[in-house]
Amino acid sequence: MLSAMILLPLALAMLVLFLPGDEAARARLARLIGLGTTLVLFVMALVLWSRFDNATAAFQFAERAEIFGGLFSWHLGIDGISLVLILLTVFLMPLCILAGWDSVKTRIPEYIAAFLIMESLMIGVFGALDIFLFYIFFEAGLIPMYLIIGIWGGKRRIYASYKFFLYTLLGSVLMLLAMLWMVMEAGTTDIPALMAHDFPVRAQTWLWLAFFASFAVKMPMWPVHTWLPDAHVEAPTAGSMILAGVMLKMGGYGFIRFSLPMFPEASVQLMWIVFALSMIAVVYTSLVALVQQDMKKLIAYSSIAHMAFVTAGMFAFNTQGLEGAVVVMLSHGVVSAALFFCVGVIYDRLHTRDIDRYGGVTTNMPRYALFFMLFTMASIALPGTSGFVGEFLALTGIFMAETWVAFVMATGVVLGASYMLWLFARVMFGAQKNADAAAMPDLKRREWAIMVPLALVALWMGVYPKPFLDPVRAPVASLMARLDRADAPQTPHTPLKAASPVLLASVSEGLRP
Repeated sequence: MLSAMILLPLALAMLVLFLPGDEAARARLARLIGLGTTLVLFVMALVLWSRFDNATAAFQFAERAEIFGGLFSWHLGIDGISLVLILLTVFLMPLCILAGWDSVKTRIPEYIAAFLIMESLMIGVFGALDIFLFYIFFEAGLIPMYLIIGIWGGKRRIYASYKFFLYTLLGSVLMLLAMLWMVMEAGTTDIPALMAHDFPVRAQTWLWLAFFASFAVKMPMWPVHTWLPDAHVEAPTAGSMILAGVMLKMGGYGFIRFSLPMFPEASVQLMWIVFALSMIAVVYTSLVALVQQDMKKLIAYSSIAHMAFVTAGMFAFNTQGLEGAVVVMLSHGVVSAALFFCVGVIYDRLHTRDIDRYGGVTTNMPRYALFFMLFTMASIALPGTSGFVGEFLALTGIFMAETWVAFVMATGVVLGASYMLWLFARVMFGAQKNADAAAMPDLKRREWAIMVPLALVALWMGVYPKPFLDPVRAPVASLMARLDRADAPQTPHTPLKAASPVLLASVSEGLRP
């Protein structure tokens, strides 16, 4: 099943590139093939979900074929964390195809092929169980996104695409060197075996830093975040949706799959680096977002702040923090993709992202304003939306580890509400200053088809998160057992436990209804 999910979009991408006929016929057929393929992959992922055993942390649906005498293998398999991220990928991809249905007008077959290839590579990242296979998928994903930004992006697309490519590639060179040393040390390229291998403590520090150089850029963490606002601003709407929705999660997935289980002692020793960068990111990028005039750039900076919750939650070294980090990744994937699409809807009508050009949009686009409000509330973690579940779990875990870190991170919730509500108020309310903005029509059927699934999932995760948390619990418990061997710091805040055992019990159960 996993091989089919990786190879099917690759094969159809090649087919799309060589479709016969005139340009209009090729474009129409390419769009249909792209949408059909992504929907088939979504159904296949639902089958995986239905057959997945939540009770075990072992990798399931495993496939293996030896290549190059065991130095490299086609080894695939998923645990609960891989599963939910694959589900996020295949859920967003058909919506991305629909998002560019009318707005992208040139080189349509190549555009669809780039998205299909990117979907294949992202599924490969989350399903790879060979360390070199993971690296190939991890790095190859840069190529289609580089092309999407560089060919179908805005006026400064060449600058943004080069910056995106160089930033993310440079950090990965150190990771490759570390991987080569690890394989020589452990004698295997198998990720499950490497996760159980005890590397020398002194070597762990250098290995951890090498992997951190790659994953921190991919997240992105402050101060290596500057490529992200430029990439988002210049990328087409669908490119921004998949970049924020899935590609940023590869860094978080890397921390969970490699840094924490393979280098537990180094993770404990260097947790202060992650906490410090996360605290700076959540405050600094939130303040920068407050002064933005470009809607896309504002949402891009909000993504950096949300990813800071992910990194801080992971390195809290407790169940609540790790589960919260995964849920924040899922929630942010849905909500950020929705917000970028909301910007794309009015950009297609007015061809500007300048906040001052809008105002009073609720008058002529009330249905659009309703969806925008829902996604804004989810972004600022309103109870009942997906953002609340993740941030509440993550902040609880951080508080149990370091109270003062939690205090600084909690300011990000307040600042996030400030810039998102400021954005919503200036665009949706007030006087209609621009006649063109006042004449914009409300949502079309295609836009409804994208908005409704995103809204339903954001509410589903907020009201009933159990189906998304159940697959994650077993691998998180396994990871905690691995970290406990490294003397990970235990919760020092016994007064909290004594004062509210019911609260902590409910949190540890993942907010079961």
